[in-house]
Amino acid sequence: MAVESPYWKPKTDYITQITTAIKNIVKDGDFVAVSEKAVSTALGNIVDENTVKPNLLARFIAKYWMQIVWPYLLGVVCHLKMETLEFLSTYPPKEGSQHKQLALQQGGFFQALMFGSESAIDGSNLPHSYVALPLENAQEVADQIRKQIRSELGKNVTVTVVDTDKTYSLWGFHFTPRPKPLKGIHSLFGVFSYIVGRSLNLKKRATPLAVSGACLTTEEALEIAKIANRTRGSGAGKTVWDMANNFEVNITDVTLEMLERINHKPIVIIRAKTQKRQ
Repeated sequence: MAVESPYWKPKTDYITQITTAIKNIVKDGDFVAVSEKAVSTALGNIVDENTVKPNLLARFIAKYWMQIVWPYLLGVVCHLKMETLEFLSTYPPKEGSQHKQLALQQGGFFQALMFGSESAIDGSNLPHSYVALPLENAQEVADQIRKQIRSELGKNVTVTVVDTDKTYSLWGFHFTPRPKPLKGIHSLFGVFSYIVGRSLNLKKRATPLAVSGACLTTEEALEIAKIANRTRGSGAGKTVWDMANNFEVNITDVTLEMLERINHKPIVIIRAKTQKRQ
């Protein structure tokens, strides 16, 4: 079950928002999956890319790598949708170079070569030119949420922090382009992980970043992340392009007021099915 909550702005007490939203729903043994981006936004872990000054490399990546290599070569190899290829061919050089500069600063060259989610930076469901940075303390966040649910609601649950960026799996080996995934998932070479995973059509699932409570295998944590991502939906849009298209504005013209009108579901409760006796 995806649980609605008001839009989490910076300085939102997200733990109180979570306990309030789930208090009449959650049961012992449930999994409570929380969106990394929503928590990161609430913590103020965001950057206004309009303040970022791109260097020559960032400009080159935005203008040539993104407008030529991705739409006409890598995007085809990675089986991207035609609509996505069209967006990439018109990749905005000014805003794009600012975004690539931040990606270079956060994750380095191979992360900046990604076509989206570079260095796990996410601009969807955020206003204007703001983007959310990845959490540095996902495990601490998960532990705090679980303890608060136990203290206030008296429920023993397992809390997971989940990112929509994909983890790819091959014969029990799990890898992702994004940095700092859950232990047991390997963060490998940025753009190359993405190209390998997409081009080979490997099994892909949302990425768990932390688990607090039950002791899960990596495979179990990935399945929980997959269910949570599928159940939550995409809010204002999966990407900044989708978001801008849905609001019928330019990518940096989405306002906070627009976002507050959308149903936001940063929390998902997952419960094991009970089998009826024969």
